[in-house]
Amino acid sequence: MSTPTYITVDGRRTRVRIGGDPERPPVLLLHGIGRSLEDWAPQFHRLARTQRVIALDVPGFGFSDRPQERITLPVLAQGVAETLAALGEKRPLHLIGNSLGGAVAMQLLALEPERVASLVLVNSAGFGSQVAIALRLLALPSIGYLATRHTTRLAAEVNERLIFADKSLATKERVDHARTIAKQPDPGDVTYETARALATGRGVRPEWRAELIAAVAKHPRPTLVVWGDRDRVLPANHLDTARQLLPHADTHLFTGVGHMPQIECPDEFAELVLAFLAGAATARSQPSAAHLSR
Repeated sequence: MSTPTYITVDGRRTRVRIGGDPERPPVLLLHGIGRSLEDWAPQFHRLARTQRVIALDVPGFGFSDRPQERITLPVLAQGVAETLAALGEKRPLHLIGNSLGGAVAMQLLALEPERVASLVLVNSAGFGSQVAIALRLLALPSIGYLATRHTTRLAAEVNERLIFADKSLATKERVDHARTIAKQPDPGDVTYETARALATGRGVRPEWRAELIAAVAKHPRPTLVVWGDRDRVLPANHLDTARQLLPHADTHLFTGVGHMPQIECPDEFAELVLAFLAGAATARSQPSAAHLSR
């Protein structure tokens, strides 16, 4: 399988991983706040058997350089679009986004609907105000500024354990990787700016959520929304809101799983997503009538 590499996007160094048959339908994998494309490692080879798979470090996160503009959700989505252009990928993509990556995927649909064939939203931001207190604190000027610049080993361990229902997945390797990312020049600033743009100390801001959902409703695509029932970052009751706001979407709740089902239950996740993509390929741009689960 492929390994991550770097390309230049509008003068910025951007980290990408690409695999699968170039003739297959393209899938784009988007990670969450403060994370990197490694969050999709368990899915990469599973999806690449039948898809063209593109994973990237969202601009400013992981090992990708930041855009010059102050970070907002549209700026992140535009950076993703510029990366696709640099790769020469012009076909409509199946977007799969986890957490913040789900909101970036929806924002890309709002900005450039012709680029999007379908959406898979995984424990996605955008469906409620509730969010873990650790992320709410990042939106506070003094605390957030300091926290995004001084990531101790203990803080990295706590953050990794917060993500998973199965704490054994918060491995030394994942903690070491998180600390390596935190030492890069841009992720601290970008995480802080993102948190300030999207949240307050009380929770996720409602303004951008309402605007984003309205844009998604304006451009309906086959959509799958999934959640882990033990998510401590964005609670599983957000899935109920997603069902109300996106009535055309298929939905699924994973049992005994936290914020990253793509890692905690990789086989079940891949089976569900590949079945959805097969259906979406034959019904592109048509709202899905059936729900996988209610």
